[in-house]
Amino acid sequence: MPSTDKRPLSWLLQQFQLKPGQPAIFSGLRSLLILSVPIGVGIITGHTAASAIATMAAWFVGMVNVDGTYRQKVAAMIAATIAVTVVFAIASLVSSNLWLSVPATFLVMFIAGLAGLYGSVAASVSLVTSIMFVIALAKFASFSNLSTLIQQCALCLAGGIWTTVLSSGLWVVRPDVPVRQIVANSYLALRKFVDLASHRALNPQDSQEWTERFLQAQDTIIQDLTSARSIWTAMWTRQKGANLRENHLLVLIEDANQIVNSVVALNELLAIASEGQLFSRLQKEIQQAIEQLAIALQMLSEAIAKGKNSVHLGDLDRTVEALGNQWQVLRSQILNQTSHVQTDVYSQLVNLKKIETSLTKLAQQIHTDADIVTDLRQGKPRRIDQRDISPPAQSERSAIIDTLRNNFTFDSVLFRHALRLALITTLAELLASVLQLPRGYWITLTALVALKPNFGGTFETTVQRVIGTILGGIIGITLVLLIKNPLAIAICFLLLVFAAMSVRSLSYSIFTILLTPAIILLLDVISAGGWKVGVWRIVDSLIGGILALVGSYLLFPRWERQQLPAQLQKTIRANLIYFQQVIAKYLYPEQNSSGDSINMLRHQAGLENVNAAAAAQRLFSEPRHVQGEIEPVMTLMVYIRGFFSSVTTLAEHLREFSGEYQFTELKQLTDTIIQVLENLADALRQRQPPQPLPALDGYLEAIHDQIEQLHTTRLSEIATNANTLTPTLQAVREQTPLFIELERIVNEIKVMHCVIARLQE
Repeated sequence: MPSTDKRPLSWLLQQFQLKPGQPAIFSGLRSLLILSVPIGVGIITGHTAASAIATMAAWFVGMVNVDGTYRQKVAAMIAATIAVTVVFAIASLVSSNLWLSVPATFLVMFIAGLAGLYGSVAASVSLVTSIMFVIALAKFASFSNLSTLIQQCALCLAGGIWTTVLSSGLWVVRPDVPVRQIVANSYLALRKFVDLASHRALNPQDSQEWTERFLQAQDTIIQDLTSARSIWTAMWTRQKGANLRENHLLVLIEDANQIVNSVVALNELLAIASEGQLFSRLQKEIQQAIEQLAIALQMLSEAIAKGKNSVHLGDLDRTVEALGNQWQVLRSQILNQTSHVQTDVYSQLVNLKKIETSLTKLAQQIHTDADIVTDLRQGKPRRIDQRDISPPAQSERSAIIDTLRNNFTFDSVLFRHALRLALITTLAELLASVLQLPRGYWITLTALVALKPNFGGTFETTVQRVIGTILGGIIGITLVLLIKNPLAIAICFLLLVFAAMSVRSLSYSIFTILLTPAIILLLDVISAGGWKVGVWRIVDSLIGGILALVGSYLLFPRWERQQLPAQLQKTIRANLIYFQQVIAKYLYPEQNSSGDSINMLRHQAGLENVNAAAAAQRLFSEPRHVQGEIEPVMTLMVYIRGFFSSVTTLAEHLREFSGEYQFTELKQLTDTIIQVLENLADALRQRQPPQPLPALDGYLEAIHDQIEQLHTTRLSEIATNANTLTPTLQAVREQTPLFIELERIVNEIKVMHCVIARLQE
């Protein structure tokens, strides 16, 4: 969930927080090697200025961000190499004439802005291409003769090829590394997710802050697993069939998804059980079991990534066994020491048993995954069912043209962004040229990098870049004044580049702080600009940031408040379809259908929840006067996610549901829930108040009476059948969690109805 903390100091500190994950040390080392070779060749041959062209091309190609197989990364780098060479040639041809360079800038930036239509890889390639065009236009390109132009373009190609060859070194040797690493990252994120469940068991009263962190962690895992599936499918498609190692990795991906579902259900069970007085009697054992689950997931992550670690699960087994024993002790105390057990106390006992069962099954799942990791390390075969794995649709030329044609309208967010980007960067280029500002191309670069399709993203990136540039500029000026030895300057430059590229994926602000002094040192060596280089970089970044903000605010804005109802409507419908599929299994248990459809609909609903959270975050980043009222949006988001968790808990409970006992009012209640959710989605789409709520409580009361009767019957037979699995006991175990989740769903829908009515006012 997005954070709404707008206190200046807290908000400023958030801009410098590190994202979850480890520093990309390999990326930092790779950047060092990428830069040091062309720089070293230039120094040795005495052509430092010429080598700068190859250095820039090599660096920019290396910054193309692709999460995929090595083949996909190499393809993106080849595309970037060609693109930076082409724009360098264009910049060389138009640089000497302002009336040619201005329209050329507009055209290149407009095309770069539209590249986002074709995915994140195309957007990444277009960004580095645009940066190369701006720098080449101002710094390197000058068309004197055809021979010089060919030589300079050859240097661009050489730099890009060097980066591509270096980066693809592991492709043939270990082609599964990208999949292995992202699967390991998924289990690491899963470990943190389980840690939060442990916090819930220890501090059941601290719910608001915990809920926000839990939902953020859930979104992270959903995105990681989506990326893992995408990369695995890309490898499967390339090889026309999965090999032994990839089969193991696929099983681990799907098992991680199952663990996510189980943890979501466990969280629901903990929220329910923590409200009862018996929870404190098992709280310690529950927390210890969850903590050991988290430790086991950490070991799994390390074993997957390194391919050689062993996973020891003895502590996990002991804590789960201790929880089961303690539950048996608690059950005996409740049933033997009390002459008349109240039904609500017995209900609490059933809920605690459900938690113990859930943790036991999670431990069994961890054992299965540990065996898979062992098989992966030892190369043992493992059968999997691949019927649901199909290659992604290949892009066709007609689809590419149709995408462009369909988005060539002001209704398209990316078309607006492309036009805005072209206008602002062209204005920045014109301003720098007319005013003859020293290193004025930094204004254009800042505007280029800061501008995003939405104002919130532009504002956040601008603030991070400007603050990072100011702090980094101060560091750079200090280093220029203090360090005079060329060797020491080179060492500082390489260390700063290494550190910047290592934290690039964790914090853009810190990346900017470290990269700025590196660039200042590099330019000081190339052009002897001295400390004034740092001052001009700060000034130009401020001007570029202001241009980006003004352009994002004034030029064709599409505020998130206008788009949010459509996204919320899609989110509610995705969760509704998920609920319909799950509840159909309760209503018609005799129908033998695969759980694959439920898994697919759960995944779709989860992605829509992530999209809604991202839309809300963009809303909270916009100016206050266009935000509208935030509190209803936050509340609606929380309760939609609560509904998703309740449905996921019901889906998990299906594994223990026989269907031999049925609530008589279940179909009427669920049909009414479906009608209400459909009306809420329609109300958001039509921007009208929803219809009044029907009498949901009447159905719940009837089901509650049936549950009470089941508990009373079971308590009366305990004296003679305390340890025997009777039909009544089976019905109690199956129907108690079902009723509890239905009750929570009804309460969640009531709040959603109230909030949507407020939003439509």
